[in-house]
Amino acid sequence: MKTMITIFLCLVFLCACQAPPVEEYAIIPQPQEISYTPGFFKMSAHPAISYSGDLNNEAQLLQAALSSDFSVDATLKDTGKGDINLMLDPTVLPDKPEGYQLEVTSGKVNIKANSATGILNGVQTLRQIIKEKDGKYLVQRAIVSDYPAFSWRAFMLDEGRYFKGKEVVKDLLDEMAGLKMNVFHWHLTNDQGWRIEIKKYPKLTEIGAFRDSSEINHFGSDVYDGKRHGGFYTQEDIKEIVDYASKRHITIVPEVSMPGHASAAIASYPWLGTSGKQIKVPGKFGVHYEVLNVSDPRVMEFLDDVTNEVIALFPSPVFHIGGDEVKYNQWKESPAIRSYMAKKGLKTPAELQIYFTNEVSNMLAAKGKRMMGWNEITGDKLHEYQSAEDTKDVEQQLAKGTIVHFWKGDSALIKKTIDKGYDVVNSYHIYTYIDYDYKSIPLSKAYSFNPVPEGLSPEEQSRVLGLGCQMWGEFIPTVESMNQKIYPRIAAYAETGWTGAEKKDFNRFLNSLSHFINKWTAEGLVIGPVE
Repeated sequence: MKTMITIFLCLVFLCACQAPPVEEYAIIPQPQEISYTPGFFKMSAHPAISYSGDLNNEAQLLQAALSSDFSVDATLKDTGKGDINLMLDPTVLPDKPEGYQLEVTSGKVNIKANSATGILNGVQTLRQIIKEKDGKYLVQRAIVSDYPAFSWRAFMLDEGRYFKGKEVVKDLLDEMAGLKMNVFHWHLTNDQGWRIEIKKYPKLTEIGAFRDSSEINHFGSDVYDGKRHGGFYTQEDIKEIVDYASKRHITIVPEVSMPGHASAAIASYPWLGTSGKQIKVPGKFGVHYEVLNVSDPRVMEFLDDVTNEVIALFPSPVFHIGGDEVKYNQWKESPAIRSYMAKKGLKTPAELQIYFTNEVSNMLAAKGKRMMGWNEITGDKLHEYQSAEDTKDVEQQLAKGTIVHFWKGDSALIKKTIDKGYDVVNSYHIYTYIDYDYKSIPLSKAYSFNPVPEGLSPEEQSRVLGLGCQMWGEFIPTVESMNQKIYPRIAAYAETGWTGAEKKDFNRFLNSLSHFINKWTAEGLVIGPVE
């Protein structure tokens, strides 16, 4: 009897030793849980994709991806069993609206989720784990259970400085979707350009969308290229792009800068400005002096009209007003502004900015939108050109419900902002500004970013919605110069937002990055250093 047991145990041991090894997935962003099983799913050259009627969009995107990524001829089926099955199931990760489960067996692939968004996230994972070997397409058997650590995983494109055009934007949306990023923050207006058609104010694009020349080399160089630059999106263009993003489950959050960074608008309609003088759309980059005359009721009427047209184009629940880098000089020098402040009981320019911001917040709230702005809107002193008197003893309170977009200052300001009851998106510039070169933010530093600063309680941590990475446009005149700064760092921010700090591993990330490097290279993208 002992001999038989010994033989049996040896056979079990031999079988275990001879079991085929699993090939671990290389995925960005890294999923929350993966459980492997030996063996592979062998995908045919004509795989059938089965889906419910509600998932036609996701099935079509998968079909297009398979044909482009692997040159297979996928077919779609409304019902029945397929090689790849997309299934809505309210019981799958019910508290994770973007989560999904992906199960790979020897005979099929099932992707289940409680929403179409989750299904598409599962599709993006599947695209990365299909491997070609000897002309065959294989997928390691496993079960993946996955969901994001943060609800806000954003990429920002600044087109106020250099207009790029809708095909470039669509390409960026595709790359974001592949990395499971879900917010495209679109910076559409700035000092150097107004990029969105507003039908009630046609001069915004007739005049404000074009400048005579652009500063080159670096901030403050005072060297200009002498080339006229401009462009803008018609409202039909915007609708097309919003639809394109929506199909990829990406929300586009528009940013219309106010009360500063408004020179292009003021050049179009001089009465908007505090000085009332006619100016040109500037080609000089950096912070400008021109600011909106917030004491003039016509300015608020203008903003009401503009936001009406913008809101009609963007279904996003959030509207970004900028609010950063307001130089207070013109306000302090204006008799009309000083009189307005006295009438409203406002002691400092910082209080005036908060008062104006709250007016805009109330206006947006009446239209069903939640306001977001850079963290200058809190009234804290962030810049050397602000005096201590400008931001002293601020008593005005920012409107409740505002999302504060942190980018500058001591990270202790995040806790201060949260303690006052506000949600925060963390885009701390020393980690997330991808207009910075790779010496300032190498890939490893981008990957190391944690949106949640130390010292927050669990409840406080929950007020950090996530992160954004910012492609500011001052010195990216070409798509190539832009792409070189975006890639590969965008992948680091994507994993930071999805995977969470406790599961991040830079060496594993670098190994997984090879999929995207090969993809980007095949697409002809110019990318930056991988280190």
